[in-house]
Amino acid sequence: MKMRMTCLALMLAAGVTPALAQEKNFDLKVSHWVPASHPLQKSLEDWAAAVEKDSGGTIKSKVFPAQQLGKAFDHYDMARDGIADVTYVNPGYQPGRFPIIGAGEMPFLMSDAKGGSMALDEWYRKYADKEMKDVKFCLAFIHSPSSFHSSKKKIVVPDDVKGMKVRPAHATMANFVTSLGGTNVQSSAPEVRDIIERGVADAVTFPWGSLVLFGIDKVTKYHMDAPLYVTTFAFVMNKDKYNQMSDRQKKAIDNNCNTETAGRVGEHWGKFEDAGIDKVKAQSDHEVYKLTAEQTASWKKAAEPLVKTWGEGVKKNGDDPDAALNGLRDTLKKYNALAQ
Repeated sequence: MKMRMTCLALMLAAGVTPALAQEKNFDLKVSHWVPASHPLQKSLEDWAAAVEKDSGGTIKSKVFPAQQLGKAFDHYDMARDGIADVTYVNPGYQPGRFPIIGAGEMPFLMSDAKGGSMALDEWYRKYADKEMKDVKFCLAFIHSPSSFHSSKKKIVVPDDVKGMKVRPAHATMANFVTSLGGTNVQSSAPEVRDIIERGVADAVTFPWGSLVLFGIDKVTKYHMDAPLYVTTFAFVMNKDKYNQMSDRQKKAIDNNCNTETAGRVGEHWGKFEDAGIDKVKAQSDHEVYKLTAEQTASWKKAAEPLVKTWGEGVKKNGDDPDAALNGLRDTLKKYNALAQ
């Protein structure tokens, strides 16, 4: 008994409580599927460093880029199954599986990467525990608004999509392409250049900076400069790994899984994508064009059925689509990120 009291006194003198002394050390595998040169790499490294600091050094992480641990389409299930501990997910890669978060992908809805990310994250927290119940939801964010990039002809009005083979960014854009008479070509982002080069697809919806990073500017020529769409993303974590942690360690994770962090991730990525517009414009054999007010109106009208289709998917999950979309719009207004 005396020895135990002496050990306790020494621990307290060193600033170590018994609870902290029993903490396990964790080495997290953080996985994503874009190149290490993509801004997401630094965002995840910054996230890992903040968690390590907040955990007193007991949670360390290694970031695995470029599909090293698994394919882009599989990243949600990789976190669920513990193949990786934290993953970067594009929910739209799996049509119908995550309908609620798809609200963020409605055309001409968001205007800004930072504000849009903060709005999406704050709004989605009401739904994440149900829709992404297999994992611990960390945060949600978007990239800057973007549009169509094509290899053979300009896409100016909705009728131009008819007969084209388009690689859509996500399920919402896939539905849009189909409704306009186009054909969807499914592929992950790292595969896009190849499918256009081989003629499997002749257009893509893709953000500007990533267009250059993935070399897709080498196989496209015409670029619509309009806020047609954004893509929603999430960081998620393996539930079992999180539940193994002490309260202090969980707090270190939670402190970096919030709306403020989502805004930082979105802002960092957004600046990268926005810079891509000038890079494409600087290439003399490329044409970057804006839409007239009349052309923009035609796209908005053509997109109206998407809301109905999205709403049907949400109803199947037992949620109210009108309340969800209105809630997102209100939150976007709060962060000055609602497209006009």
